[in-house]
Amino acid sequence: MPIDPRPAVLQTELDAHGSAQARELEALNIDPTKLIDFSSNINPHGPAPAVVEAVRAAQFAAYPDPDCLVLRRALAAQHSVDVEQIMVGNGTAELIWLLAFAHLVPGDSVAILGPTFGEYARAARLCSVSVEMLRAKASKDFVVEVEAVERLLRHKPTLFFICNPNNPTGSILPLDVIERWSIENPYTLFVVDEAYIDFVPNMQSALTLSAHNVLVLRSMTKVHALAGLRIGYALGSKKVIHALRQVQPPWSVNALAQAAGGAAIEATDFAQKSLGRLARDASELRTALTMVGYAPLPGVTPYFLVDVGDGAALRSKLLEHELMVRDCASFGLPQYVRISTQLVEQNVRLVKVLKDF
Repeated sequence: MPIDPRPAVLQTELDAHGSAQARELEALNIDPTKLIDFSSNINPHGPAPAVVEAVRAAQFAAYPDPDCLVLRRALAAQHSVDVEQIMVGNGTAELIWLLAFAHLVPGDSVAILGPTFGEYARAARLCSVSVEMLRAKASKDFVVEVEAVERLLRHKPTLFFICNPNNPTGSILPLDVIERWSIENPYTLFVVDEAYIDFVPNMQSALTLSAHNVLVLRSMTKVHALAGLRIGYALGSKKVIHALRQVQPPWSVNALAQAAGGAAIEATDFAQKSLGRLARDASELRTALTMVGYAPLPGVTPYFLVDVGDGAALRSKLLEHELMVRDCASFGLPQYVRISTQLVEQNVRLVKVLKDF
């Protein structure tokens, strides 16, 4: 008899993500060092020099601490929670997969507010559970329809994924709405992915909610520009965090990432100053794009959607100029691209090329 994997493994497609892929650039004969990447939502001003130094000083020969205890203690102090309420992971993507592994069995369902990050649905489908996606509409600037969500919650999903601020739309769901849902649906675990919250000044976090059924995901790769190291963390009830740690592979957070995370917590001044510059640059980029005939969707994040008719075609044309934007077909938005603000001179180059088109 053939040795086959579970059917869901072969039936679940890989999800497309932003940033450059080596095989694609090789096929197009593009030097990756010359590519300007507007497809990746990473702070172009980071990482802080102190973070780079911490990585250089990290110990390579010894195993990393599987408990990430030093980093977890620093995060616990930062967020004023118990250390047992925090778990560090190999990016928030690992934490999403661990949530599925820890909580889902066949017959369960997962609810997702879309369009959004594809790994929520992929992790669920790999666990052979049904996925109920409620997609906000472009005609309403991707504002979530609260009444439709409340109808969806009547199905009692095991997990409910909410990206806030959302990727790729940049839309924000008010915290009081999430709080009401969590109170009215105590048997659903609300996973609030706040990977991009640092990009939105004064945005209120779901960390302020004390509900046992709210888990917050945070990323250190975005604002601190550590995507190559992969580091994120979850904050929630001790029961939920314990379950996640039970299924986490040993040593999944390497020593370099742990060192970088600790240093990043101390580099708050650098992060805040760079985010201030990024916000100003994003506003100027939106204005410049409007002046040359494009219409970025309204939002408060430094990344935004632009309706260009055919996202894949524009992406291909821009690659010829060593510029990359995010084709949003994988989000179910083939007419859109997502543009993430970069350094001023890079933004100017993008606008010039688009104007020439």
